[in-house]
Amino acid sequence: MRALVVDEFGPIANARIRDVPAPVPRPDELLVEVRATAANYVDLVLIAGRHQSKPPLPFIPGKGPAGIVRGVGGDVTGFAPGDRVLAMCEPGGGFAAEIAVPASQCHRMPDALSFVDAASMALVYDTAWFSLRERGRYQEGETVLVLGASGGVGLAAIQLAKALGARVLAGIATPAKADLARAAGADAIIALDRVNLIDDLRAQVYAATDGKGADIVIDPLGDAIFDAAIRALAWCGRLVVIGFAAGRIPTLRTNYLLVRNIDVCGLQIGDYRKRRPDKTARCFDEIFALHAAGRIRPLPTAVLPIDRVHEAFAAIADRSARGRLVMVQEGL
Repeated sequence: MRALVVDEFGPIANARIRDVPAPVPRPDELLVEVRATAANYVDLVLIAGRHQSKPPLPFIPGKGPAGIVRGVGGDVTGFAPGDRVLAMCEPGGGFAAEIAVPASQCHRMPDALSFVDAASMALVYDTAWFSLRERGRYQEGETVLVLGASGGVGLAAIQLAKALGARVLAGIATPAKADLARAAGADAIIALDRVNLIDDLRAQVYAATDGKGADIVIDPLGDAIFDAAIRALAWCGRLVVIGFAAGRIPTLRTNYLLVRNIDVCGLQIGDYRKRRPDKTARCFDEIFALHAAGRIRPLPTAVLPIDRVHEAFAAIADRSARGRLVMVQEGL
């Protein structure tokens, strides 16, 4: 079969479409015919070899493919050929015609959810859910500050937090993308492009919360934005670290945690998939139910053929992408 394969860590040009042997499912796996897979920032990190866990070479990137079950391992129950599933695969494998995935990592899709929409929602909505529900301990009516709010996880977090009853502040570094956050339901925009961000971010958040601050901050950015955002937390607030897309990995003087009774925690969602598949299943049950009820929706999505995957990753790398970029597997 044809697949996008990384033979050597480095730039995205190192990933090439070529022929590879078709996968054979193990007893605990499903064989899934892939229909759609989104391009994600984490794919770039994995391809570059900068992720905390380096996959063995060669590997096929692409997390969260949506497709149809074509084979069922001998130990698997609850699935049958023809089932439509979203497969949360580690470290990837979705940019291929077929993939073998542990059944515990596959989630049956509602009939009304298309393959493209499911792929668009994968990795961003579940990351947002774990950030809010699990790590952020969200309570109804709290205020959530979403940093990097025009990115995939950011837009998903805005929609999900609103669906759960939150007031949402959207941190935006590129003013031209503020419309995306507003369309997702943000109650206010927090500008991240200010010169004196260390003071200005807190001032903006306090102005939007009557001086209280944000109960939860979701941070995929790090760098100086983390330094500023932690000062904008409310008493007993929680900051959830999910990445460092802005560059520097920040450090923290822990006396600040004590003085303000605040928490800083991290989310590595791949560990939850492996260690707590029950919680991942609960996550997707709620996401699919909220979608069915019309309370959340897939993000703005551009659909591209797999042979334009390098173009998609270039748009993610230079931050010109607006919404999600989903690769369809035609031609593999």
